[in-house]
Amino acid sequence: MAGSTKGLKKYAEEKTKITLEKVDKAIRELSLGEQKINFNSVSNLSGVSKTFLYNNAEIKQRIEELRDKQTEKVIRQKLKYDKTDKSKDIIIMAKDKKIKELQEENRKLKDQLEVLRGKLYEKL
Repeated sequence: MAGSTKGLKKYAEEKTKITLEKVDKAIRELSLGEQKINFNSVSNLSGVSKTFLYNNAEIKQRIEELRDKQTEKVIRQKLKYDKTDKSKDIIIMAKDKKIKELQEENRKLKDQLEVLRGKLYEKL
């Protein structure tokens, strides 16, 4: 009887090892493809049950950490581009000021051009 349990244990260990390799491959593919990493996506891609993923402490921790990192990255990107009304108003004021300066410079250049055209016309 002892021999039969050794065979079952060995088979179970090999099956677990193969399953872990599938999960690892799925996580790498999701990571390289910049897709969302969560229990559902890993389960679907690897063909491994979610129960196995949740029951294996190392895999569970790894998926949770990767999921949290992705979430933090998305939040940081959103914060970077979310501007308050006050900062938008400041940007608009700066642009309006620059437009006025350029309009004034353009007007002065037109006046200079008119003067130079007059001098050129007088020489003819």
